[in-house]
Amino acid sequence: MVFAAPNDAVARAEGVLGTDPPPLHASVAHQVIGIWQRDWGDMRIALRHLRRARDLAARAESAEREADVLGTLGVALVHAGRTRQGLAAFERGVGRGSGHTRARVLYRRAYAWWVLGHHREALEDVRKAIPVLRQADDVIWTARALTLRATVHLALGAVERAEADFTAAEALWDTTGQEHDKADAVESRGLAAFRSGDVPVALRLLDEAEERYAKLGTPTFMLNIRRCEVLMAAGLAPEALAEADAAIGVLDGIGGQSTRKAELLLGAARAARLSGDPHTAIARADLAVRLFAAQRRGWWETHARLVLIEARVAAGRGSGRLVADAAAVADRLAAFGAPAAPEASLLAGRIALGLGWTADAERHLAVAARSRHSGPPLARVTGWAAQALSARAAGSGRGVLEACRRGLDVLDDHRMTLGASELRARATEQGAELAALAQQASLARGGPRRLLEWSERWRATVLSAPPTRPPADPALLSGMTAYREIAARAEEARRDGRPVPALEREQRRLEREVRSRTLHIRGADPGGGDRFDADRLLRRLGDDVRLLELAVVDGRVHVLLCARGRVRRWAAGLLVDAEREAEYIQAGLRRLAHPGAEGRLPVVEAAGARLEELLFGPAAGQLGSGPVVVVPPGRLHRVPWALLPSLRERVLNVSPSASSWLRARETAPRPGGRHVLVRGPGLATGGAEVPELVDRYGTPVVLEHADARVPRVLEELDGAALAHIAAHGTFRADSPLFSSLRMADGPLIVHDFERLDRSPYRIILSSCDTARFASVGADELLGLVTALLPLGTAGVVASSAPVNDAAVVPLMLALHKGLSTGLSLAEALRDARTALPGDAVHQATGWAFTAFGAA
Repeated sequence: MVFAAPNDAVARAEGVLGTDPPPLHASVAHQVIGIWQRDWGDMRIALRHLRRARDLAARAESAEREADVLGTLGVALVHAGRTRQGLAAFERGVGRGSGHTRARVLYRRAYAWWVLGHHREALEDVRKAIPVLRQADDVIWTARALTLRATVHLALGAVERAEADFTAAEALWDTTGQEHDKADAVESRGLAAFRSGDVPVALRLLDEAEERYAKLGTPTFMLNIRRCEVLMAAGLAPEALAEADAAIGVLDGIGGQSTRKAELLLGAARAARLSGDPHTAIARADLAVRLFAAQRRGWWETHARLVLIEARVAAGRGSGRLVADAAAVADRLAAFGAPAAPEASLLAGRIALGLGWTADAERHLAVAARSRHSGPPLARVTGWAAQALSARAAGSGRGVLEACRRGLDVLDDHRMTLGASELRARATEQGAELAALAQQASLARGGPRRLLEWSERWRATVLSAPPTRPPADPALLSGMTAYREIAARAEEARRDGRPVPALEREQRRLEREVRSRTLHIRGADPGGGDRFDADRLLRRLGDDVRLLELAVVDGRVHVLLCARGRVRRWAAGLLVDAEREAEYIQAGLRRLAHPGAEGRLPVVEAAGARLEELLFGPAAGQLGSGPVVVVPPGRLHRVPWALLPSLRERVLNVSPSASSWLRARETAPRPGGRHVLVRGPGLATGGAEVPELVDRYGTPVVLEHADARVPRVLEELDGAALAHIAAHGTFRADSPLFSSLRMADGPLIVHDFERLDRSPYRIILSSCDTARFASVGADELLGLVTALLPLGTAGVVASSAPVNDAAVVPLMLALHKGLSTGLSLAEALRDARTALPGDAVHQATGWAFTAFGAA
């Protein structure tokens, strides 16, 4: 019963012990309590009960009972970090047992070998156990043994063998009532999906396993470890670190398994390194190394040493000693048959390159590069990164670019298996090094056009195709509706001054549920979207329009000016200086949104001039007099471009990538599309521009008051020619896809927009902060605007800063006046700025709004 209904089993065992049972029965009861404590409770209590069970079995003079308990005790001792004692218990158990019982002990020892990282010994023991268990028609233990063998195969990279064993085990589990083992089988299938490169399915199965465990009321430390691994591969390292640290806290609180704590520390170290926190990574990895060493777990200790070296390099501690250490780790991992061996060789080669040790670097990189043709996607990317670095060390620019192209092609295919835009965006981080290497090679030898092509190759890729949406997911839709209702109730309670902690907790729970379900969605597009074509871009730009793509190479901004059939390059300032100036300007705009800050206006304008010099350098004098398109990197998304002196009086569009601008330029509106005007609640002006716009558009769809509810708003926005939404906007830096516009029934979030079949051809967001984004992955942006662009929107007007509600009204009216005469969004916005009063509040409001796209 202990793996079918754990808590009931313990209650029954305690009931048996309360009846003064004979030694044989008492041995079974103590063993059950020991198993429960071992897997879900206090190891000290577990060992006390299991030793008592062993002694009672000996008193009962039952060799088979004693062997069985020794197998359970051996596992507990290994999990407690007492490896020698555990292996000795197994040795006695194998000697005392026979036939069926001995096969169960062999299975348990195989499990312990797996925990210790001795995979060949694990396979040998489980190979001996399975035929005997099958012959005895022991369905439960045969299924356990098949599951274990599959897990060992996964650790060695043999995914197909693992899947065959998982399938066979699951067929057996379906005939039993072993609920905990069934949950473990689902968890294991999730791990297999991850190892084969299917992140969405892995996340879905791990979430399903967690739901099953929750019904049993048992902790899930192994699941935590596996989910951390999947989250890191999905680019969600901060979440992985939080999960690992939380699980360590729970494990410490109950006095749980030392082995699991070491594995969680290893996961936390990896996550901290990927989160850009090398010092936390060093601390976690160092402790993990010491625990694994004390537990005599060489496989695990070597993996922890790899992370420790990676973290030390990230902290700037590259040295010849670390080259030797990384090479030694690579050799040990290769001897273990661990799939991580190429990562260690790549690390050794990378450190050696940094020290100028070219011959050593090429030797290590050649070993790592062998993984580029086989294995899961991220392993192949490691191989192509090694090949690119090797080519650079040999002075072959062509070899660098070819390796980068092949590696990014692998990542493109992987990225498009992900249905959620968030996962697609974060997955690009895996290609950041390849993209940077290609840009460096292009800058050194390829000329401006090649640098443009490589800058586009890995920029704003999430916009190349819309996110995949299931045709109907009732659970997701119901979760979003519940989230909206709770968020609206919380907002109302805040306005009334009532306490909201309970509502906020429920809102966060629903957020997690919605996000989790979106991450489960698999991609439907086998391709990576259209490839960038510089000639096509130059033809579209014609003679009048100039496009400035800002590429960042080794921390410096390079301006690629595309116009009149050619691409030219100028070097500008440092990215870090430009970011600092942009933040300073944003602070000034926030002040200028309120009356009484007029004295800040010249200060902000002067900062705009400094920022232009940093971003454009000499290119600012080459813009001519025509329209300009600016394509900034993700880290400069908060720049108010209209404030820059050379752009202030221009027709100006901003686009996340040149490819995105091209798609917007070539997007045609649906004939006869409707005009939709939406007015949300709680605006200081009441959305005063909306009633005045009704007459301008004849018979538009007007949604306000109770009609401005999310389902109705989405219905009318779908396929509209023009939408104007006046509503309170909220940007969520912590969770950008929950950034929202407030409607009558609660927040209209980015996930809602992603459900549109075709978003409006043009959309005007008359709200604060609607053009703010989260910069994630290699060079990706997540937010309201970027949700609309892949779904058919060709042009968006939105603000990158808080704005004065009253000053927005005349700007919006002037903007629509221009649109009604046939102007584009960018043209109408330029004219609307010049029509505003000259005071500081109105000027700042005009600068805060930007036209995105090309409509």
